[in-house]
Amino acid sequence: MIALALIVAIAAADIGIGTSVHLGPLLVIAPTLTASFAGPRLTALVGVLAEVALLIIVIFHGGLTTTNHVAQLIALAVLSTLVVFVCYMRERHARELSRVRSVAETAQRVLLRPPPRRIGPLRVAWLYLAAEDEAQIGGDLLAVARADHPCTRVLIGDVRGHGLASIGEASAAMGAFRECAHRYASLPELVTAVEESICRNLEEVADTAHEAGEHFITAVMIDIPDQGPQAEMLNCGHPPPLLIHGGRITVLNTRRPAPPLGLRALCVRSDHTDRFTLETGDMLLLYTDGAIEARSPTGAFYPLAERVASFRASSPDALLHDIHRGLLAHTGEQLTDDAAFLIIERTPSRQLHRPHLVSHADGLPPSKPADRHGLAR
Repeated sequence: MIALALIVAIAAADIGIGTSVHLGPLLVIAPTLTASFAGPRLTALVGVLAEVALLIIVIFHGGLTTTNHVAQLIALAVLSTLVVFVCYMRERHARELSRVRSVAETAQRVLLRPPPRRIGPLRVAWLYLAAEDEAQIGGDLLAVARADHPCTRVLIGDVRGHGLASIGEASAAMGAFRECAHRYASLPELVTAVEESICRNLEEVADTAHEAGEHFITAVMIDIPDQGPQAEMLNCGHPPPLLIHGGRITVLNTRRPAPPLGLRALCVRSDHTDRFTLETGDMLLLYTDGAIEARSPTGAFYPLAERVASFRASSPDALLHDIHRGLLAHTGEQLTDDAAFLIIERTPSRQLHRPHLVSHADGLPPSKPADRHGLAR
């Protein structure tokens, strides 16, 4: 160990030089150096060894008869004690920070509730990049839920502002979506229900101290039925998704965008939806404006659609990996806004065969079980 080597070297040098030069006080370096990488117990042990080494030096140079030697011993003991105390407080604060960070990460994971990798006939991949240090969630939101008809409903959105101050609004929007996704048959009804829930709760969860002014959420909600390639989208002031079909990129612009969520009192909610085709093997890329507004060190925006067109990824996970790597390379790994990505791929539907017994009111023996077809979920 370096600290022990220092103690031996300083003690040997002090004894070898004689009484003309006093190197003993330099022994305090040993516990100070140990405190930089070890805990308080090992630091205290090294401090004791340094004190013993200084005592040997003092005895070798004539004992405890001089005031200078006594002062050196007392000073080394006091300094070593202070170093051990500082080391103890540093470890205590580190443990507290670790506990707080663990609780914060758990809370953020519960709020975000990552989408499943498979849902219905869809394969899902997602990525969340928070602008705040040590955060896993900010003002962007994404959620996937099943409806009863059956279909899969998708939400991606962006709260005005970014970072930890927007978590309350994002969680309120995701909670409303998950609660309403299976209750309403049509997409406009779902959007209206989510809008009403957000308006009821926005004043309570909005962080008006850090984000003054209007509070709203841009969002895209998509309805993807299990059967058939036709999907439905309602865009509430959000960047348009990208459809990847056979290597071609199509920007799914809406003809009549609805206003952002949370502005019901100022705007009339539109019931217009846009339909598009999502065939087997197609991938749908949803994202927030933190991706397309990310700047390079020279100030250039990240060209998401052009970069996606250049990638040759064969799966949502591979495409997400390429996007992530490209975005960090473009920005120099310095994001100034939250960014979220959600990639959905339609896969071939799988049929489940389940036995079905036919009842007979006449008391006749039942016939052979008949198959009933169900969709894999």
